[in-house]
Amino acid sequence: MDLLHERLDALRSGARAAMDRALPQTGGTFQARLERDVMVAEQQELLAGFEAGEHGLCFGRLAFRDGRDHHIGRIGIRRADAERTPLVIDWRADVARPFYLATGHTPMGLRRRRHLTTQGRRVTALHDEILDLADGERSGHEGADADAILLASLDAARTGRMHDIVQTIQADQDRIIRAPHDGVLVVEGGPGTGKTVVALHRAAYLLYAHREQLARRAVLIVGPNPAFLGYIGQVLPSLGETGVLLATPGELFPGVTATGTDTPRAAEIKGAAAMADVLARFVADRQTLPDPALVIDHDDGELHLDAEIADRARRQARATLLPHNLARPHFAFHVIDALTAQLTERLGADPYGGPNLLGPDDIAQLGKAIATSRDVHRAIEELWPSLTPQQLVADFLAEPVHLPDADAAAIRRTEGAWTPADVALLDEAAELLGEDDAAARAAAEAERQELIAYAQGVLDLSYGSRTQEFEDREDEDSEVLAAHDLIDADRLAERQEEADHRSAAERAAADRTWAFGHVIVDEAQELSPMLWRLLMRRCPTRSMTLVGDPAQTSEPGGCGAWETILAPHVEDRWEHVRLGVNYRTPNEIMTVAAEVPRTADPSFVPPQSIRSTGVHPWAERTDDLPRAVAAAVARETGHDAQGRIAVIAPRERCAALAAALPAASAGPAPDLTRPVVVLDPRQAKGLEFDTVLVAEPAEFGTSDLYVALTRATQRLGVLHTGALPAGLAGLAG
Repeated sequence: MDLLHERLDALRSGARAAMDRALPQTGGTFQARLERDVMVAEQQELLAGFEAGEHGLCFGRLAFRDGRDHHIGRIGIRRADAERTPLVIDWRADVARPFYLATGHTPMGLRRRRHLTTQGRRVTALHDEILDLADGERSGHEGADADAILLASLDAARTGRMHDIVQTIQADQDRIIRAPHDGVLVVEGGPGTGKTVVALHRAAYLLYAHREQLARRAVLIVGPNPAFLGYIGQVLPSLGETGVLLATPGELFPGVTATGTDTPRAAEIKGAAAMADVLARFVADRQTLPDPALVIDHDDGELHLDAEIADRARRQARATLLPHNLARPHFAFHVIDALTAQLTERLGADPYGGPNLLGPDDIAQLGKAIATSRDVHRAIEELWPSLTPQQLVADFLAEPVHLPDADAAAIRRTEGAWTPADVALLDEAAELLGEDDAAARAAAEAERQELIAYAQGVLDLSYGSRTQEFEDREDEDSEVLAAHDLIDADRLAERQEEADHRSAAERAAADRTWAFGHVIVDEAQELSPMLWRLLMRRCPTRSMTLVGDPAQTSEPGGCGAWETILAPHVEDRWEHVRLGVNYRTPNEIMTVAAEVPRTADPSFVPPQSIRSTGVHPWAERTDDLPRAVAAAVARETGHDAQGRIAVIAPRERCAALAAALPAASAGPAPDLTRPVVVLDPRQAKGLEFDTVLVAEPAEFGTSDLYVALTRATQRLGVLHTGALPAGLAGLAG
């Protein structure tokens, strides 16, 4: 182990030294500065991997029958010799698979498998599994229970942050992690089955196996809320992977962070698939006809833009099938052309009925004058306005049309922050409108031409100096090359352009049209049809991993069933796998929790818990809920001072309960590393705590209550002021 850490220290020191040498170098040519920036970025990425490897660098050893030994760890490390002999094999390499898949029945060439438990740089425990019964060698660390390491990790106190499971990946999880990345893979699993952590390790594996492709396109991970993203945020960095963008649905439209809240009914209406057609019709409504005709002042007399001209221009613009803003120049062109014809006919008319007296040059001049007229452009803007997604959606929400009156009233809003459901509307609006970047492209081209002109000036100076030098040395038998002999102005200008050194994930976060290499969606059953339209646009290759549990669907607009989610986008071309083992929730708690969904579906089958604690859930009726919760937190803290406690309550009660617990963290993004947190059930999705106290279960929906009851790894308590819901009627109180 000392040798491994010595090599890690040497690699880390080398990366730091390379950056220390490069960062002070601020001068030099543009190419030199670019090479410096690229090198620094590469060394920073390497250093991140080395820092990640510091914690649990090596956690396993494989001893093969043929005499080979391999140490398995979070990152791969090689010796500094000429052959670069491996010291540690990355857990994602194919040669490491026996560590997760080998059994006594199928040893995969192994004679023994060793698990190492470390604290810092010190080995604290060894556990050997004998896979070849003919092997008589004994180390003294053999154990009969092959699941000892797994159970120890499950019983450990929680920290408020999810940890990687590279040391305890199970065979069914390994097959999902290493599944091909093409197409859509649905990973379904009930509470505690590890679907989230499996999805994160799948992201790490895909970035390892398809580094060139995915590092360039980035991986998007969508989680249900900020608390969840904070909870999982350290898993991938701990595995040395940083090329991932984590976002909630409310953060998927660049420049907008949705902090507002919809009513359940409003969220359901906004998320319905029919909203795409409603918005398309709303955009079409903005392409209007004048009634009466618009009269435009002109130096040569009034121009009349009537409904016939506008309708003909509108039909021709719509025929392009371009988005609204991109079709607008076509509408403008046809309007200008019609007004030019109108003016030409008036000014050039022959009083004797002959051909028009204006020549082509005259007509061109009239067209130019009309095309540059502010009054004409104001008229065009009135009939076919240039729109932004924010402007369009705000206008729609202020006066929702093409909806039943009750639905329109439910979503009508004239002010307030954007909500997560609005983000899908904004993205749909951006698709319908398109972005007319002609002005930006013109500005960029003008800037490029300025750079070329400047570069040409530099070359001209160089040429003048070269000419004088040649004249001074015309008697010498030599040839001197100048800058203009090696490069032209265009290429010299390109080298002066500012390079974008942001990571792929950083660039993707700012670009609505970015196409990700792979997308992972957690709690996928909760997303609305409109949000699925957004995500499918983000991943045109349909390389996706979706994890969730339809039984835990709680959002009114959530799709729930996988067929409902995927049929509009990939039909039946997707793969479904199910995780059925509950690693989190003890059997005593799961037995109680499973009765809640059974009240609605008697055939419901929960995931199978693999452990029992002997601690049964309890219930307590009270007349003073905040006081009772505070007392329960104090009692539970005495059971495990190192653990984490969550109070899960209906959203309307969270503020009062948080006030009764001054040391607790609460709010939209609570600090999960605090000993006590107060959450509503939607915030609790995907999280786990040593102890959970559920307050007022009768006020929860069925799915929300099932989620709340299954967050605990050790102890569960229920506090209530009224009668318990039917699913908990048997819980002693």
